[in-house]
Amino acid sequence: MGAVLFMEGFMGLFNFWKKSGKALAGGGDAAPTAETLVKEVKDLGLDTKGAEIKVEGDKVTVSGGMLTAEEREKVILAVGNVEGVATVEAEADENMFHTVEKGDTLSAIAKKTLGSANRYMEIFEANKPMLSHPDKIYPGQMLRIPGGKKA
Repeated sequence: MGAVLFMEGFMGLFNFWKKSGKALAGGGDAAPTAETLVKEVKDLGLDTKGAEIKVEGDKVTVSGGMLTAEEREKVILAVGNVEGVATVEAEADENMFHTVEKGDTLSAIAKKTLGSANRYMEIFEANKPMLSHPDKIYPGQMLRIPGGKKA
């Protein structure tokens, strides 16, 4: 059977580093608006497929829509890795994400989560278009781990 179009039941709360990420709202503690986040998702070439993005303070909620699990995870990362966003609430498996720590490389993350440093390109590919180069990651950034486990 094809990809799951809607994950029911598991609402996860994903924590992000509020003071790191792409600055869209002027920097500091300012949270971006829902419209700004929808534009960011679109600018990355992602489609929300009807999912609603709401902002309340520094918390973002992504709900509904006809997204596959992978598409939903990418939308979570696109909005969560924005300066001013502390949490994203959405239906997704928390074990599919890894928060980059100081000194991390994609190879080290791949070894820790996928069992082999040589699988770093799988993580890079799973995080396109948010990542433009395998060496351009930063502490606090959350990444998708395809078929991996939380490290």
